[in-house]
Amino acid sequence: MLCNQCSMSLIGGCTVRGVCGKDPDLNSLQEALLYGIKGTAAYYYHALEMGYDNPEIGHFLAEALYSTLTNVNFDKNRFLQLILENGRVHLEAMKLLDKAYTETFGLPRPVEVPTGTEEGHGILVTGHSYKALYELLKQIRDMGLENEIRVYTHSEMLPAHSYPKLKEFSSLYGNWGGSWVYQRKEFAEFPGVIIGTSNCVQQPTKAYQDRIFTVGIAGLEGVPHIEDYNFEPAIKRALETPKMEKREGSKILTGFHHTNVLAMKDKLIGLIQEGKIRHIFVVGGCDVPNPKMSYYEKLTEIIPKDAIILSAACGKFRYNQRDYGTIEGIPRFLDFGQCNNVYSIIEIAIALANELGTDVNSLPVTIVLSWMEQKAIAILYSLLYLGIKGIYIGPKAPEFLTPKVFEILKKEFDLRLITEPERDLQEMLSGIKIEEGSPLAEELD
Repeated sequence: MLCNQCSMSLIGGCTVRGVCGKDPDLNSLQEALLYGIKGTAAYYYHALEMGYDNPEIGHFLAEALYSTLTNVNFDKNRFLQLILENGRVHLEAMKLLDKAYTETFGLPRPVEVPTGTEEGHGILVTGHSYKALYELLKQIRDMGLENEIRVYTHSEMLPAHSYPKLKEFSSLYGNWGGSWVYQRKEFAEFPGVIIGTSNCVQQPTKAYQDRIFTVGIAGLEGVPHIEDYNFEPAIKRALETPKMEKREGSKILTGFHHTNVLAMKDKLIGLIQEGKIRHIFVVGGCDVPNPKMSYYEKLTEIIPKDAIILSAACGKFRYNQRDYGTIEGIPRFLDFGQCNNVYSIIEIAIALANELGTDVNSLPVTIVLSWMEQKAIAILYSLLYLGIKGIYIGPKAPEFLTPKVFEILKKEFDLRLITEPERDLQEMLSGIKIEEGSPLAEELD
């Protein structure tokens, strides 16, 4: 442990046990709660940005944060309860943000997004804020520059193309690049202006330092910040950059949402009951510069053709441009968009369970998550709050969880770390956990 939050702390911080009496497991639970509410704060911020509020969320954030102060709460069980309550409140935050986006920009519709380029000056928008993108597109139109400037999405902004009110702007053209992991290379190759709207933006290299801006919550040292969503400086700078040439590229399918998937609920249930859809895999989460992320690329490649894959967040850029085909007209790979759109996947799972007269754990569904930071942790808490068991996480276990705390989650929720794609897939499809040293494990080795 490391705790240095009060004046009683030892030099360098308390590392074995707190002077206050805090032990490593309590410290771990406090950190786990802190990271969860950080994730909730991110989605709550974007909802507030859109003018939508749920005071219950703010009240919980205050209670949870207060509980982690020195000499407030030493009860480990209460912290476990607060973590699950964080999961419930985080679900409300995702629901609120979904409401904000759909009521403002319309219900998402599946759309194929071009990855090529169109002639004209370019602006690339990265991050998560549709509010910032909308204001930029509106100002380009108001300035009469829709034929001069083309706007491209990057990483988690890809699903913006599926919202009707954003799609109406003719300057919104396509998507450039993949996840945040590769942004320094991809931004250096992009000749126009770049705008960072939220987290997952890195300090720029010299190759594009003179043509990047931030807005909203995002900030970079030495980079101009857009105040009050006035994008005129960025638009003017874009007109000074070289024009991009027309270049053809492939297309990425995105825009699935619980409203358009549940519209074909009867067909989906029929295919499940007939055995034509054997299994549903939820494979999503953050991209991470970790060699173990190849696990997700391999897993999605070997998932059998009588199964479908539901995905969200930026990890999908490692595997979302394959041709997965369809099952009787239903795409085998359904991209629901940003990390917060896991809310849609939860809504679908609950609806299917209700229709089939069972619970989510009894559905032929396996959840495989990759995590990088706090938003993914908060989503995990929501799934645990819902009682969902057997979730696989990677590329590694969270360092802020002590072995004892992680063991509690494993025991209570059957939380599993990824191992090898082939072994885990066998386990997922059979429903039988493959223990180390078992004959099946040896056979797979």
